[in-house]
Amino acid sequence: MQEHAPHTLILENRKQLSLSGVTDVDSFDEREIILYTKLGELTITGKDLHINAVNIENGNMTVEGDIWSVQYGDRDKQNPLTLLGRLFR
Repeated sequence: MQEHAPHTLILENRKQLSLSGVTDVDSFDEREIILYTKLGELTITGKDLHINAVNIENGNMTVEGDIWSVQYGDRDKQNPLTLLGRLFR
């Protein structure tokens, strides 16, 4: 992933979320997705959440579902790549 690529988050009608700057996906299910961005940990909560596309190499990801919240966590928390992150490489 390019170091100068920005982190962006675009939420459309609380149904589709487009992200860039994603560095790893920690865990996901239909109610919660935990991932890491260049700006720290990010937790997405909702109902019927689905990851439609993820490319860890370029840092892009799209999520669909009924999105209730998007919350940033610790900026300094850096996790090594998880199994899921390695699979999507």
